[in-house]
Amino acid sequence: MRIRILGIFLLGFLFYFPAFSQSFAYKTMLNGIYDNEFPLVYLDQDEILEKAILFDTREKEEYEVSHLKNARWVGYDTFSLESIKDIPKDKPIVVYCSVGARSQEIGKKLKSAGYKEVYNLYGGIFHWINEERPVYQDQKKTNRIHTYNRTWSIWVNKGEKVF
Repeated sequence: MRIRILGIFLLGFLFYFPAFSQSFAYKTMLNGIYDNEFPLVYLDQDEILEKAILFDTREKEEYEVSHLKNARWVGYDTFSLESIKDIPKDKPIVVYCSVGARSQEIGKKLKSAGYKEVYNLYGGIFHWINEERPVYQDQKKTNRIHTYNRTWSIWVNKGEKVF
């Protein structure tokens, strides 16, 4: 009974304080997704982010709405090592998707294929836009963000949601 009351209290708290709840809930959700053995890169690690090649592992329609500047679309369902054979294996790579689940899987494939320095962007493009970092459609800044679907859109609190 106490657990049920606590659960109801927490839901009410999360409803009335969405900015706080998203941060706590988002971190909790991410902790359940990430493999502790796979390296993450955080938004404040500019030295890595600035020199790395960015791979967007979302689906093409997500990428076309917006992506990180100079990110290369590699996809998830259609990902192929053949499509990145021009990338040297010693070049740092940052993979990202909406929250980091798909990109972590692609990152593991890259590591298995011999790519030495591969990182998963913590929180994905959702965290990126929530921290008011710029996203682009083609070469122009936009505030649109593909949220995968309506359910996943709860994790985005900045920008114009598209699904």
